[in-house]
Amino acid sequence: MPIEAAEALAGKDLLGIAHLEAGEIQLLLDTAEQLLEIARRPIKKVPTLRGMTVVNLFMEASTRTRFSFEVAEKRLSADTLNFSASTSSVTKGETLFDTARNLMAMAPDFIVIRHPRTGAPHRLAREVSASVINAGDGSNEHPTQALLDAFTMRRHFGELKGLKVVIAGDIRHSRVARSNAFLLGKMGAEVRFVAPPSLLPVEVESLGVKPYYRLEPALEEADVVMMLRIQLERQKKINFPSMREYFDFFALTPERLSMARENALVMHPGPMNRGVEIDSEVADGDQSVILEQVTNGVAIRMAILYQLAGGRRDAHAHS
Repeated sequence: MPIEAAEALAGKDLLGIAHLEAGEIQLLLDTAEQLLEIARRPIKKVPTLRGMTVVNLFMEASTRTRFSFEVAEKRLSADTLNFSASTSSVTKGETLFDTARNLMAMAPDFIVIRHPRTGAPHRLAREVSASVINAGDGSNEHPTQALLDAFTMRRHFGELKGLKVVIAGDIRHSRVARSNAFLLGKMGAEVRFVAPPSLLPVEVESLGVKPYYRLEPALEEADVVMMLRIQLERQKKINFPSMREYFDFFALTPERLSMARENALVMHPGPMNRGVEIDSEVADGDQSVILEQVTNGVAIRMAILYQLAGGRRDAHAHS
């Protein structure tokens, strides 16, 4: 039985996939489908967020997510303010909440936040009236990445239910893996995590996924293979003998990809480390949808802003 889309998102914020209902996920995917065609227009702009202000509060390095949000905001005609920790008063010891209070004095409607500390977006959302969107918090969640991944899969397969999705790499430190496990599980897909034991989280079974310690058996009948990079910045030491050995045992090569289904998609949230978790021939091959993920990321982030803006207008109308 197909999942029916919700009429609206339940809250003012988008903080994670874990608290979203399947109908809300369906709503965002359906909205992104409608907004995707804006990228094909000669003038890639609609007035949806005209008069609204979005603060992009990035306390960690980002390329795809930050630029994708900026493009999404501009296509919806929002006014944007881009905040980088390295060029702000954070370097002088200012706390996140003092920064947020100063930003709220400028009356933004949305704050998009990426932060190295787990739970920072959730705490911020309790302190401010603006809608808060989690662009990645520590090793916890990256909800917009999971949504764009799901959107990409749905565009190729028609639905998510029944898909077999392999997610391989540094699972322990990956917020992308966690958000994808939550989302795909809610939508009826089967998720397989693949990593050496040292890179699998202790609570892996509680995420509703099937753990594997080798890539080959996990690839059997797989519809999607998503590779993740080794997050050295979140580790005190490398949890395996060498990068070369990691490639030999866990990298997605043409030979290993042939073990999945013939039309299996190859995905990666980026940044890629070619020659470590993925072979260049696979990354640039016909089955790769890695650049399509970037395109779809703009549509998904537009959809999130669009739906949250509707909720904010309803709130203003009844205030």
